[in-house]
Amino acid sequence: MLSSQLQQLRSVLRELDRALIAYSGGVDSALVAKVAYDVLGDRALAVTAESPSLPAEDLEAAKVQAQHIGIAHRIVQTHELENPSYSTNPVNRCYFCKSELYDTLKPLGLDWGYPYVIDGVNADDLQDYRPGIQAAKERGTRSPLAEVGMTKLEVRALSQSLGLPWWNKPAQPCLSSRFPYGESITPEKLQQVAQAERYLKQRGYSILRVRSDGGTARIELPPQDIPHFLSTISRTELVATFKALGFLYVTLDLEGFRSGKLNQGLSP
Repeated sequence: MLSSQLQQLRSVLRELDRALIAYSGGVDSALVAKVAYDVLGDRALAVTAESPSLPAEDLEAAKVQAQHIGIAHRIVQTHELENPSYSTNPVNRCYFCKSELYDTLKPLGLDWGYPYVIDGVNADDLQDYRPGIQAAKERGTRSPLAEVGMTKLEVRALSQSLGLPWWNKPAQPCLSSRFPYGESITPEKLQQVAQAERYLKQRGYSILRVRSDGGTARIELPPQDIPHFLSTISRTELVATFKALGFLYVTLDLEGFRSGKLNQGLSP
C-alpha cells in the first residue's frame, strides 16, 4: 500500500515539473518536500513563512529538516496579523491566514520560475474544519498527499520507511490556534503562549497545548501524562513562571489534550 502511494505521489510531482512547497516543517509538508526533491531535484523549492504565529524553534527545526532532505529552502515574511479579519480571530481565521500565505507564495513562485504551489494537506484534513483549505484551492494550490488519498497515519508510516527522523513529530498548528474564537490575537499574546509551551517542553512534555482564554492559561496534556505531571511538576514554580509571562490564572484541563478542541463548540 505505501509503495503504491509513494509511486502515485511521485507521479503527481513529476507531472508538475517545477514546484514550490509551502513548507512548515511539519510531518506532512516535510514528506512532500522529501519526495519532491527526490523526483525534481533543484526544480523543487521549500518555502517557510515566518510570522509571529510560528514559534522560533519550529522555524529552526524546519531549517534543519530541509538541510537533511537536501532541498533548497527559503524563508519569507507574512503579515496576517495586520489583517483585522485575522487578528480579531473569527471562526474562519485560518481562511485569512492561508489567503495571506498563498497570496505571498504564488507570485514569488512565478517570479522564481515555479509555476505550481503545493502544500502538505492530507486526506484526513479534508474531513476536518479547515477553512484555510478553501483559500488554498481558490489560489490554485495543489495538495499531492490528499490527491493520492494519503492519511496522517500513512504519512507517518511512509516518512518512517523513507528514514525521516521526524516521522513521529507531534502536530504543531500555529500559535493562533491557542485562543478561543473571538479573542483578539496580538504578537505579544502569541509570544506569551510560545514561552509557556516552551517552559513545559523543556520539562519533557512534547505533546501539549497552552490555551489562552482571557487571562487564564489552560494546560492540555495527553491524559496518560497528567498523573506524572501532577506528581513531578513544581506547582509553585510553574505558577510563578506563567504569571511572570502575564497570565492571571493557571489551570490544568482534566479532560486532556485533544487536537482541535477549540472547534468543539462550532455548529456541525
